[in-house]
Amino acid sequence: MFQPNMFDSHHHLLDMAHKTLENEMDLIGDDEYESKSGTDIMEAPSGDDQDPNQRPKKKRYHRHTQHQIQEMESFFNECPHPDDKQRKELGRRLGLEPLQVKFWFQNKRTQMKAQHERHENTQLRNENDKLREDNIRYKEALTNATCPSCGGPAAIGEMSSMYMMFVNMQIDRISGIASKYAGKPMLSYPHLSPGGGASRSLDLGVGSFGGQVGIGREVFGAADLLRSVSGPTEADKPVIIELAVAAMEELIRMAQAGEPLWIPSISNGAEILSEEEYGTTFPRGIGPKPLGLISEASRESAVVIMNHINLVEILMDVNQWSSVFASIVSRAVTVEVLSTGVAGNHNGALQVMTAEFQVPSPLVPTRENYFVRYCKQHTDGTWAVVDVSLDNLMPTSISRCRRRPSGCLIQELPNGYSKVTWVEHVEIDDRAVHSIYKPLVNSGLAFGAKRWVATLDRQCERLASVMANNISAGDAGVISSPEGRKSMLKLAERMVMSFCSGVGASTAHTWTTLSGSGADDVRVMTRKSMDDPGRPPGFVLSAATSFWLPVSPKRVFDFLRDENSRSQWDILSNGGLVQEMAHIANGRDPGNSVSLLRVNSANSSQSNMLILQESSTDATGSYVMYAPVDIRAMNVVLSGGDPDYLALLPSGFAILPDGPSNEAGGVPEVVGSGGSLLTVAFQILVDSVPTAKLSLASVTTVNSLIKCTVERIKGAVICDTVV
Repeated sequence: MFQPNMFDSHHHLLDMAHKTLENEMDLIGDDEYESKSGTDIMEAPSGDDQDPNQRPKKKRYHRHTQHQIQEMESFFNECPHPDDKQRKELGRRLGLEPLQVKFWFQNKRTQMKAQHERHENTQLRNENDKLREDNIRYKEALTNATCPSCGGPAAIGEMSSMYMMFVNMQIDRISGIASKYAGKPMLSYPHLSPGGGASRSLDLGVGSFGGQVGIGREVFGAADLLRSVSGPTEADKPVIIELAVAAMEELIRMAQAGEPLWIPSISNGAEILSEEEYGTTFPRGIGPKPLGLISEASRESAVVIMNHINLVEILMDVNQWSSVFASIVSRAVTVEVLSTGVAGNHNGALQVMTAEFQVPSPLVPTRENYFVRYCKQHTDGTWAVVDVSLDNLMPTSISRCRRRPSGCLIQELPNGYSKVTWVEHVEIDDRAVHSIYKPLVNSGLAFGAKRWVATLDRQCERLASVMANNISAGDAGVISSPEGRKSMLKLAERMVMSFCSGVGASTAHTWTTLSGSGADDVRVMTRKSMDDPGRPPGFVLSAATSFWLPVSPKRVFDFLRDENSRSQWDILSNGGLVQEMAHIANGRDPGNSVSLLRVNSANSSQSNMLILQESSTDATGSYVMYAPVDIRAMNVVLSGGDPDYLALLPSGFAILPDGPSNEAGGVPEVVGSGGSLLTVAFQILVDSVPTAKLSLASVTTVNSLIKCTVERIKGAVICDTVV
């Protein structure tokens, strides 16, 4: 029989934690004080004249003027912690002593902190009230539960396990909150099991499939995870919160740990995660590794030219995140926002997401994840953003990729810079990866932390270029107008995103192989463009092929981006001379730039056409992307006009190393030959009518075009290298 008294003790424990929390919050409220618009300055005698029994006298209260307050408020919004020089300058400008300015800023910071704590306390009270309501709801549901077979009371073992997990989780959580705000040790409540005994730990079993797991599915034409996933249920949300908190703790320890958790590789200096040590250090986690999956773990650090607040904003906004990491994130959706954080700065923000991660080639299947993202600011000022898979909330799915706690730590540095430490830890079935990409994927360079950090670093440089206003017009072709630069870079950004989204093996579209089964076969797909101001209306054919070249990635990149060698591979230029008309440098490397090219061709139909090209490179890969544009439309863009309505069909190249380099000497487990993996992709408007049918002639033309381009590239770079 069901015994309701068992839950009364749980309710009593929750009441105790609730009262403790409320008492401590009241104490916090009593200690707060309001900042005044003026400043009290204490006059304290010094030396022998000071009487220890005499209380110091207060000077007359100085009330600041409205102008002084407004100026200091404005300065506070930009810099809440001014140094001595800034205080002196501000005091001189406002007719105040530096000490008065110092005290005003101290009071203002205290006032803001008190407001923040009051807001946070209110949220915590509301959250605690909701937990109490959930507790009552679960208790009533279980008390009234009946057996579906006989109609009698349900057995405890069948109905109470979820409630036990819920109660134990809330006891831990409320105890932790009370400890945080009261400064006292965490309340030592025992975890309870359905049988009434104590359990040493709470294993959520997230991602554990308990038995044989079906591994592998068709890469092309697979079920679309991003469209099929619905938001979490109310019963799921407490589990998600607990999992996110545990993932945050694991990420921080993974980012800061050394040996024996991370072991330096003798071969190439990279770090290798000790799986045995990991299992010992993090015994709970998201459950054991499913059968058939292999582990990929990597860590990378870098200093980037962006302040920590903007970085957090990018990571917590799915559109900005997808845009900045367009070469990695092919698609992403925020399924539900569970918390927006406090004080409007994403501290405590929690959101459930789905995303698809790619390598720019049809030969590498994408990785789909359903996960929770949690953002938190820690006491030392460091921000952390962590992802962890929620496979257990999709009982009918078979995971081909699980995301263990992964993400980054962001530390504020002077002058608007930030130090980013990235951890990427996944379990993946990689059997569908083509053999020529295996060394790259197995090394971690394809999806690992190094690629995320390198991409972020390059994009931060690009964003800094967008914001630059002091560009010298000394060099010929440099676009110095801020409005023209921003419009052209915005247009190039859209071109890059369109190219990246159409070159990989995304489940959003299906590639069709034209012939044979070799690695360098051409794959095509069709798209219908309607009511899209960024694309020309009509029937679009996309074609792509990937192949290996025995030439270094830098050599291939320099050849493809150079306008002087373009006539050697670009069939559409008809052998005409290509001249750079304008360019924008957007990174330290000279290969990172946006250019506007003119083809001096005898063909009169091309006289009004220009080519917009962006080239970019970092340690993990390079890109050259381009699209023909109308000269009159580009004149509008260069004058600062809106580039969103200029239609583009981008084509281009993705150049990746064929494996990790052997810089440190020795013989690594997986090493490339120093060659390149090149993906060539074209988009062509077959018909201006979207409902048109694809003809065999169009397919044959595109197939011939891309194969001829490949042969020209091979002939040019290989022959030149041999010579």
